[in-house]
Amino acid sequence: MDVHLSLEGRGDLAAQVYRQLLDAILDGRLRSGERLPPTRELARRLEISRNTVAVAYDRLVADGFLVGRAGAGTFVSGEPVRGRAAPRGVVRPRAFWQGIEAPQAMRGARYDFRVGMPDPRLFPMETWRRLVARELRVSAAAYSSPSGYEPLRAAISRHIGISRSVHAGPDDVLITNGAQQALDLIGRVLIEPGACVAVEEPGYPPARLLFRSLGARVAGVPVDAEGIDVGAIPGAARIVYVTPSHQFPLGTPMSPARRAALLAWAERRRAVVIEDDYDSEFRFGERPLEPLQSLDRAGRVIYVGSFSKTLLPMLRLGFLVAPASLAPALRVAKQLSDWHSDVPAQAALARFIDEGLLSRHIRKATREYAARHAMIAETLAGDERLRVVPSSAGLHLCVRLTPGVEVRAAPDLAVEPLEAYCGESPAQPGVVLGYGGITRGDIPEGLRRLRMAAAPEPAGPLP
Repeated sequence: MDVHLSLEGRGDLAAQVYRQLLDAILDGRLRSGERLPPTRELARRLEISRNTVAVAYDRLVADGFLVGRAGAGTFVSGEPVRGRAAPRGVVRPRAFWQGIEAPQAMRGARYDFRVGMPDPRLFPMETWRRLVARELRVSAAAYSSPSGYEPLRAAISRHIGISRSVHAGPDDVLITNGAQQALDLIGRVLIEPGACVAVEEPGYPPARLLFRSLGARVAGVPVDAEGIDVGAIPGAARIVYVTPSHQFPLGTPMSPARRAALLAWAERRRAVVIEDDYDSEFRFGERPLEPLQSLDRAGRVIYVGSFSKTLLPMLRLGFLVAPASLAPALRVAKQLSDWHSDVPAQAALARFIDEGLLSRHIRKATREYAARHAMIAETLAGDERLRVVPSSAGLHLCVRLTPGVEVRAAPDLAVEPLEAYCGESPAQPGVVLGYGGITRGDIPEGLRRLRMAAAPEPAGPLP
């Protein structure tokens, strides 16, 4: 038993020992079946008489919390004890947090079209385990730089320079715990209370909520076939968040003309563009458009990337590339947030990139995701009720529904409604189909069930 007991004054010492042991049992710090120290040993630790401890033990045995076993000692009762909840309290969160609930994870389904789930079967797990095990042996047991592990920053700068034409050296890269922390750090550094932040509509809900939580007024800006409507960005906005490579959730890339217009807007308004290069690694066919960061000549773009979708969701590593004028503040914000990301994982990822394993994995995964993408698009081609929005990258497809059609719940089918990504405008009828969590073999049956669930009239039970 390593529960700390602290006696005050002289008073009823047996009652104090009884109460503190009882609290430890009820709180779960002493678990069922755990052995307590002998009365002589505990008395020596507390510098009290053995009889005082014995009286406390006897009371707990009589109350059913302890049980004595001849020749073995005294144990916490074998009956499981549920830990006590914390006091309800009267303190309340800020108004924003009242009524806000974390998104509930959808239950798994055989025909799983949930969004943002890469296929773990494509990932070279044994190789990754070997790299992590090696780094656990050799990584220094010390705090790392808030900017991140230097070899990883160098590896990322080379990787995004070759694959995405991003202009960045190692000192320009800051490692984060996923893209969401990157957005949080940017918001902490740039958002003043009441500031206007423009986001895509429909768009990425966690970003919208995050900016609101930091005190921003979030304005949704419509997205069309060319990307965000620059002319509709509010005049008060000084930050705009976009996903230009593969708009989330519609999947369309931002056109070159719209990219130029957005950069000109940012320079004219002295604003900042947050470029989330979502799903850019998995591109099918056509040559990718240059990111906004590589086109930016005024230092107005902050580039955000993540390895959660490229590799595995459990690998909470992302990064941002910011203009040099923002780098010192972002490093301090990172240090104040959590000091640094997991060092062994960073070191393993640096080797994974430098040994060419990341590029190999991306090529393999892209071939598989392209096949799933094509299967869904071809299967739904010509279906007027389910019209696929053209796209050529990523891990999902958006499907618009004919007015009057809705997708009802169906057995073993998991899909996400497009309306979940709409924050301000009227809900747009549609569904978003992720294909990272479903095999090619299950796609035809999954789409059959989707078609039946999307019937205008009430659908009968599925066979």
